[in-house]
Amino acid sequence: MKGAFIFSLALVLGIVGTLSYSRFPSADLTEAGRGVDAPLHWQAPMDANYRRDEPGLSPMGMPLVPIYVDDSNVRTEGGVVTISAAVENNLGVRTQVVTLKPLDIVINTVGYVGFDEDRLIHIHPRVEGWLQQLYVKSEGETVAAGQPLYALYSPKLVAAQEEFVLALQRGNQRLIHAAEARLLTLHVAQSQINTLKQSRKPTKTIVVHSPQDGVIANLGVREGMFVKPGTALMSVGALDEVWVSAEVFERQAGLLARGNAVTMSLDYLPGRQWQGQVDYIYPILDNQTRTVRVRLRFANTDALLKPNMFAQVMIQSAESGPTLQVPRESLIRTGNQNRVVLALGGGRYKSVEVTLGRTSFSKAEILKGLEEGDTVVSSAQFLLDSESSIDSDFQRMDGDRGFAE
Repeated sequence: MKGAFIFSLALVLGIVGTLSYSRFPSADLTEAGRGVDAPLHWQAPMDANYRRDEPGLSPMGMPLVPIYVDDSNVRTEGGVVTISAAVENNLGVRTQVVTLKPLDIVINTVGYVGFDEDRLIHIHPRVEGWLQQLYVKSEGETVAAGQPLYALYSPKLVAAQEEFVLALQRGNQRLIHAAEARLLTLHVAQSQINTLKQSRKPTKTIVVHSPQDGVIANLGVREGMFVKPGTALMSVGALDEVWVSAEVFERQAGLLARGNAVTMSLDYLPGRQWQGQVDYIYPILDNQTRTVRVRLRFANTDALLKPNMFAQVMIQSAESGPTLQVPRESLIRTGNQNRVVLALGGGRYKSVEVTLGRTSFSKAEILKGLEEGDTVVSSAQFLLDSESSIDSDFQRMDGDRGFAE
């Protein structure tokens, strides 16, 4: 930090020296060259804290530079820097007015497309047996509600059908209802039970149908395999709406709210954007990444969004009340202090300490230290701050921090 300060100060003094030399062609800047005013002191060009009452050399072997009370190029008075219009132009000083308005913050992060888990159904057998026939052959196949998925041969299912037929033959309504309930529990469709009532002939296999429209995912079996309760056969997921899982840094978690508008884009479709919203904010922070997971919901009527796709996400923060704002580039941030350079008018500038709030891509919220209508420097503020801080009210370089004069 000290090196950056010295380098910045050297640039300012170099510009001052150049302008002084152009006004006084003689290399010997004496009292006669300046008029009747004598220098306030002489200081090192690379270290403004090294001051002497007479000309000489700095610890680095460089000639000391005279500082005059009436210097019209650079003058500091109690932390206020006064510079001429020519120096302002050479430094490229730009200013902006402090405004009071709601802070528009956009959270940029990444996400992964997934199924709508509210409509993702996992298919498991209710009894053990063998897959006699598999009607879906690969993941990604589109299926409709009621479409056959697989045919299962199971001795238990055959025995349950025989019990139902026996109850029908005896005409015992209590046994009929109990046998039918057992078949339904074992995942036998009502249409198959109705067929069994009419034919009174048990079938060797039972066909299981898709419970909804969707696509096949997680297909982990093949024909002829032996399966039992707990075996994950496949999943059927709907894709007319998808979830996107994204992560937001801990410091940005306070900007999240359910219903926040979200804009999403994908690399494989440049220029295309999807509009959605924050559907759920998970209550647990990831201990490793220090991020909060959020769930976003998007319509997918054209089926272009596919599970496991990588997406860029922009989450619009919830609207807040009016706050004081300055350009983010005008901030001077150190390890223990935030400052801006105030433009006081007439070529006068002063560094002031501010309390920083939230920040967006281009704006920063100021909680304390400025008022609406103040003018701050947004370009060349580091050079002005270096000069102002020499004699500023908050004494940036004091003895407590190891930089005694």
